[in-house]
Amino acid sequence: MDKSEIIFLEGPHSRWKELKFTFETMFEFIRGFRALHFLGPCITIFGSARFKEGHPYYELTQKVAGEFARLGFTILTGGGPGLMEAANRGAQEVGGKSVGCNIQLPVEQKPNPYLDKWVYVKHFFLRKILLVKYSFAFVVMPGGYGTMDEYFEALTLIQTHKIDHFPVIIFGKEYHKELLAHIELMKSETTIGKNDDQLFLITDDIEEAKAMIKEKSIKQYKLKPKQKVKPIKWLFERV
Repeated sequence: MDKSEIIFLEGPHSRWKELKFTFETMFEFIRGFRALHFLGPCITIFGSARFKEGHPYYELTQKVAGEFARLGFTILTGGGPGLMEAANRGAQEVGGKSVGCNIQLPVEQKPNPYLDKWVYVKHFFLRKILLVKYSFAFVVMPGGYGTMDEYFEALTLIQTHKIDHFPVIIFGKEYHKELLAHIELMKSETTIGKNDDQLFLITDDIEEAKAMIKEKSIKQYKLKPKQKVKPIKWLFERV
């Protein structure tokens, strides 16, 4: 075949639109960083927006978040309904800090009523960066595409040493059994390393998860009781 006969396709190019998007993204990052700057160490909880109050997974998430909040962590979620709401609710009910990083979507993403503070973002990649940036542990509850996306992104960042080896804890052995089987398949086919299944803990035991958080987050990173911080007035900061 004569390679000269190939006609390459061209998509729309607008330098102005690309520049505009770049600046919009930059300002959205700055807004997010300013809004979340005084959170302190967080535990980010991922989970489905579709499990409602009364569901066993909702009640489990609520209890898990409350126990982690008692350890002194801010509970950070996507800020929406379902298990995100359960996590924020669990934190708030025990007097912990409850924060959401919400995304603008047509459905499922109105801020839940158990948030002390939240920030809106337009893009998933921005939200994922904010959810990861402030966290010293990631907790994965039962969920769908979004939860799996966030879970595997966290694992990828740890696997490739882009972030430190923070605890990744999966709750729901029965729900995630096919996922775990697929991870075993990837391991046997060598598409992941032989020890990459050690990058996370799968459990239904809250005390086991708390012990891991104490050892791998609080102790490992020498987290201490928070001192009162003073915002910088000329930057118009507020705690």
